[in-house]
Amino acid sequence: MMELKRIVGMGLVAGMCWLGTSVGACAQEVETDTNVVEEQIQVEAMADSTVSEALVRERLAKLENIIPLRYHKVTHQFVEYFIYRKPSFVKRMLEQMHLYFPLYEQMLEKHGMPRELKFLSLIESGLNPRIISYAGAGGLWQFMPATGREYGMKQNDYIDERFDPVKSTEAACVYLKRLHRAFGDWEMALAAYNVGPGNVKRAMRRSGSSTFWGIYNFLPKQTRHYVPQFVAMTYLMHYHADHGIFAETPDYPMLFDTIQVSGYVNLHTFAKLSNISLDEFYKLNPQVINTELPATTKEYVLRVPSHNFDFFQENRLAIWDSATKSPFQSRMLLATNGEETTDSAGAIKKVGGLVAAGDENEDPETIITRQTRKMYHTVRRGETLGKIASRYGVDTYDLKRWNHLRGNSIMRGKRLVVFKETTKNASAPAQLASDTKTKIKIRYHRVQPGDTLSTIAERYGINISRLKKINRLKGNTVRKGQKLIVG
Repeated sequence: MMELKRIVGMGLVAGMCWLGTSVGACAQEVETDTNVVEEQIQVEAMADSTVSEALVRERLAKLENIIPLRYHKVTHQFVEYFIYRKPSFVKRMLEQMHLYFPLYEQMLEKHGMPRELKFLSLIESGLNPRIISYAGAGGLWQFMPATGREYGMKQNDYIDERFDPVKSTEAACVYLKRLHRAFGDWEMALAAYNVGPGNVKRAMRRSGSSTFWGIYNFLPKQTRHYVPQFVAMTYLMHYHADHGIFAETPDYPMLFDTIQVSGYVNLHTFAKLSNISLDEFYKLNPQVINTELPATTKEYVLRVPSHNFDFFQENRLAIWDSATKSPFQSRMLLATNGEETTDSAGAIKKVGGLVAAGDENEDPETIITRQTRKMYHTVRRGETLGKIASRYGVDTYDLKRWNHLRGNSIMRGKRLVVFKETTKNASAPAQLASDTKTKIKIRYHRVQPGDTLSTIAERYGINISRLKKINRLKGNTVRKGQKLIVG
């Protein structure tokens, strides 16, 4: 008999935010026609004005708490980069911060660490819990698989807790605290978080110094600018309004209820019959990386939107009968009040759509000093700001800022300025990716006892010949535990 007890909580739900437009979009070639004029200029010429060094120095001195916020020319360049070239990134961080900053502040206070470390996640992941780098680092705090396992984050074909905001934030606090104890300096700890403690120790031996600025020239370029980026983002999250950057559509946590699942569950069937969109389901359960949970699942806690809970409760028997069609008997109980459910936190994670980060091999110094093309676009009949921004691979918000537009309406014949970076595969500063995301659309199925090619093909809506071809199968037999590509 199914026991039903309702628990309501606040989920950490992130909207899909990331820096600028994409790696791919920024590299697109612009069509040449009579309404486009190009002019080659230097990066510095993009801005109508620059931020004075004296002002940045003064403000950083006021902001400094525990972690040193030293002025550096690269920090200044990043401040101007985000003010004039990528204000859309700062805007998105302002819109998403309510989803994660309360969690970050709670965890940092629990571990007795500086509150300003919450800004580190901005340059790691752009507050996107489903981001994954080409090197394989994943989540808000960009843990590599081995490091994630070292800090207790479960990873298998169905669950990857590096994408869980609560567990990854707890792990990040423990790791950063460990690095600070090892190096005795927060700047050194941040560098070690980025490049690894072994590389920092190697730079210390080569330089004979034990301070960040002492080993600066002995670090990889990307790591040299990691600390200045952190300082720049700390500045911008405090003084964004003085530079005319504001949140337009802030996002807030979503109410959720919890359920406990044991046994096989087809998550897409469950969501469809419960009137829950897949986006909502994976926003609340970012650690789930498959379309199903296996028969070996035991009392796994999932979150569902509170506004769907009553419907689910009323129709749970029919829903569950369809969602658990499997060779294995399964059952589900709603979590009781005495059970711990806080280890699973929400954000975005769409199965088959992990967001790939930008080109991490390009160092930040190249990004902030590269040339751009200043382009003029004359608005034609039927065009919108969104369409024009998409054409040139830029963000609509940036396009509005460059042209001092307050609204979204534009008149036919108006001449717009568009700034476009010239280097292909342009990415954001160290580990920052962009908005046009490269999606990994591979889905897998782990063969269970009783599975055949026919039943697997039917489950995922593909024909057997296609299933055999993409998995390079010669015969019709599959073995238990075999991992098959199904889409």
